[in-house]
Amino acid sequence: MQPEELIKKYNINIEKLKKEQIKLAKQLSIKDSIDFSLADKLASIDISFVKNKILASIIICNKNYEIIDKAYALEKVRFPYLAEFRAYRELPSMISAFNKLSEKPDVVFIYAQGITHPRLGLASHFSLLTGVPSIGVSNSIINCEIKENDIFKNGNLVGKVFISKPVSKPMYISPGNLITINTSLELCKKFINLPHKKPEPMHLAAKYGRSVKKELS
Repeated sequence: MQPEELIKKYNINIEKLKKEQIKLAKQLSIKDSIDFSLADKLASIDISFVKNKILASIIICNKNYEIIDKAYALEKVRFPYLAEFRAYRELPSMISAFNKLSEKPDVVFIYAQGITHPRLGLASHFSLLTGVPSIGVSNSIINCEIKENDIFKNGNLVGKVFISKPVSKPMYISPGNLITINTSLELCKKFINLPHKKPEPMHLAAKYGRSVKKELS
C-alpha cells in the first residue's frame, strides 16, 4: 500500500506530526550529560514483529558485555510504517519494555536515526521520553550530505560515518539526545566486539530479541 493510501486509511494528520517533531526537536541537547568514559550500563533495543504485534526487546550490559538486566514488550501495531515516522509505530512498545527494567542505563544504542533525521529521529524521540542519553546507529540517512567522514544537514554537522571493519557497509552515527557527536562515535568504536559489525550491546539486544521471539512462537 502506498504512503498516501496508508495515511488515508489510518486517518493520520501528517502535518500535525511533522509540527510535533519540529517542536520536540527544539528540546534536544547535543551535549554530554555525564562523563561517558565512566558509563558502565549500556543498553540497546531490538525491534521485531510477531504477526500483527511489535516486539521490543531491551538489554543492559556492562563493559564486559555481561547482561545485567533485560525485558521485552509485545504490543499490537497501531500505526503503519511510514518513512520518517517510525517513532509513532515503535515507541509505545519500546517505552513499555524500558519501563519494565529495574536498572537505568547510562546510554542506549538505537538502530535508528538521531539528529540526522529531517526533524526528529527515533533515537532522539526515545531519549526525550526516557531521559536516557541515546545514540542513533543507522544504515541510511535522508537529505544529508557526506564530506569524508562527516555528515551534514542544512550545512550543520550532525553525525559521523563509521566503518567498523573493512568489508562492512558504513554505519551512520548521530547523537539522539544528551550526548555529543564525537562522544557518540567514540562509544560506538569503543564497544565494537569483532567480528560483530555493530556496537556489542546492539548485537546482544538482537540475540535476546531472537530468543524471545522463538519462545513466543
